[in-house]
Amino acid sequence: MKVIIIILGVITGGFMLIDGIHVMLKGKYIGPPEPGPWASLFYKMKVDVFKLGPLFIAYGLLWLVFVSVVWMQKGWAYPLGIATSILTLWYLPVGTLISVIVLIMLLAARSKIGI
Repeated sequence: MKVIIIILGVITGGFMLIDGIHVMLKGKYIGPPEPGPWASLFYKMKVDVFKLGPLFIAYGLLWLVFVSVVWMQKGWAYPLGIATSILTLWYLPVGTLISVIVLIMLLAARSKIGI
């Protein structure tokens, strides 16, 4: 389970970090010209999604810190993972799915993971 959490965290965190850097440098996200379904949440709040590069970088780093502390079996990995997963639920659809999977795994198997 710990390995699955680490893999999912690296995928999510790595992609968010790279995508955040990409949008800051190129003015667009990786992939199609229009961002994914998550963008509609921000459009409703009148937020320019192409200015969210720093947010993506912060979330990416947060996931990678979480992965690191899970790897090192630090006691604060559990609350950090819960918080990180909840904070990333808006990242529809893949980020939401990964966040839900990690959240369920953390809640269901904390002792098996060793954190």
